[in-house]
Amino acid sequence: MTQDNATAPLDSVNQALAESYAELSPQLKLAARYVLDHPMEIAFQSIRKSAAAAGVTSSTLMRLAKRLGFDSYEQFREIFQSAVQAGPIELAGRASSLKALAGSDDQVFVDVGDTAFDNIGRLFTADMQPKVRDAAERLLAAGKVAVVGFRDAFACAYHFAYVGRIAMPNVQLIRGQEGGLLTELATFGEGDVVVAFGFDPYCAETVRALEVTRANGVEAIVVTDTLRSPLVPGAAVTFNIATATPHFFPSILSAITLVEAILAECVAYGPEALVDNVTRFESRMRELGAYVDLE
Repeated sequence: MTQDNATAPLDSVNQALAESYAELSPQLKLAARYVLDHPMEIAFQSIRKSAAAAGVTSSTLMRLAKRLGFDSYEQFREIFQSAVQAGPIELAGRASSLKALAGSDDQVFVDVGDTAFDNIGRLFTADMQPKVRDAAERLLAAGKVAVVGFRDAFACAYHFAYVGRIAMPNVQLIRGQEGGLLTELATFGEGDVVVAFGFDPYCAETVRALEVTRANGVEAIVVTDTLRSPLVPGAAVTFNIATATPHFFPSILSAITLVEAILAECVAYGPEALVDNVTRFESRMRELGAYVDLE
């Protein structure tokens, strides 16, 4: 294995796993599932402990590492160690303080806060920043941008499209109402980008939208909750975000925060025209009386 491969970022390893997941044997799938869902454990547990937790043998984990091009399991594990040692921004202390202030009767409230802080902390890691920049560059270079997300993910798609369109008028929210999904997507092709949001349980419409746009040569930026997601194959950029919550539906907090980070990156590093677009939008809204000012 070359030195360049040995120091490949964790995202490249995860993407390779996600792309090959469907073709793996049942035992290798178990191993891959554990690797994708437990990067911290892979980084610091022994191979025996990780294998036991995954429900496979140590040799299965070694086979998985070699399938990905590593000479040894240690080389494979070093990729995870390098990534997680950068660590998330320290927010755990805030959650601990919240827990200390609350009584036992407020446990649900405390648990929601605890997981929210953890989700955001997992988002702002050293390996995430270059991916955000990559996504922003692709969006800035795109002719048109389609934004897709249905059911629980619609709020994420709507927020991206609404805020994004203020600076970049080429952003279009795909609603897919009354059977119009294919019609709305028909105008997108090579040189365009689709941004797709989807979390377990995954919507068939979102998967279909990605299939259609991929066939037309549209690049995909995917925001999902695991690299085993059916939205991942073929994506140019994949954001695997935390959606944990005591609530009965996946949390979209990290997704909304990621949207803000990507769009901020677009405005910060894009042409001056984007700032002009935001200024004109605000002026126009004020002229129309869309805002109510404080007395």
